[in-house]
Amino acid sequence: MKKLFLAALLAISVSTFAQTSYEKAMIDKIAQVEQQRKSDEFTALTNDFTRIGDKEKNQWLPYYYAAFTNIQKGRIAMREGKMTELDAIAAEAQKPLDLAMGLSKDNAELLILQKMIHGLKMMVDPQSRFMSEGMLAADALSKAEKLDSENPRITLLKAEDTYYTPEQFGGSKTKGLELFQKSLDQFKVYKPKTALDPNWGKAEAEYFLVNKP
Repeated sequence: MKKLFLAALLAISVSTFAQTSYEKAMIDKIAQVEQQRKSDEFTALTNDFTRIGDKEKNQWLPYYYAAFTNIQKGRIAMREGKMTELDAIAAEAQKPLDLAMGLSKDNAELLILQKMIHGLKMMVDPQSRFMSEGMLAADALSKAEKLDSENPRITLLKAEDTYYTPEQFGGSKTKGLELFQKSLDQFKVYKPKTALDPNWGKAEAEYFLVNKP
């Protein structure tokens, strides 16, 4: 009986250590995400998160961050005017996102990333892709909102869309800024479920409200 108890205690200890190792690795990599500014830095992080996900097997968050860092690389390409690179970057982001979705159903955070991936693809040729990728992006965000209506990242993406869409197509800089403010207000009260869960976006909302680019 004593041997069985010690074996069970050892199993619990090993399991706890393994989980702690996973959390430490994730916290370290997540902390690096907001520090990166270059495309190759995000590529390195994507690879790191993918390796963690492949090791853990049943955790959706590593694949979430692998997709997110790819999307961030796409946003850099967009700012640099490298629109022809966006389809390939979006395809790379979709791979880990599909793995995450296979592990976590009806997840608003994953649908937010799906919206962003469709957005990247639309920006390759907005005029011809609005009715395809643009509609898919809107649908993904609508599904996310039904699952988590107070999520500030949903409001942030709606603010971006409203701010940058020309007025003749229903956009408005004034309404966009109002949504950025709403997002910032939501960030003040919205709490991630764990230390590893998504918590990005507040700085962007603050930037828009201060600089109004």
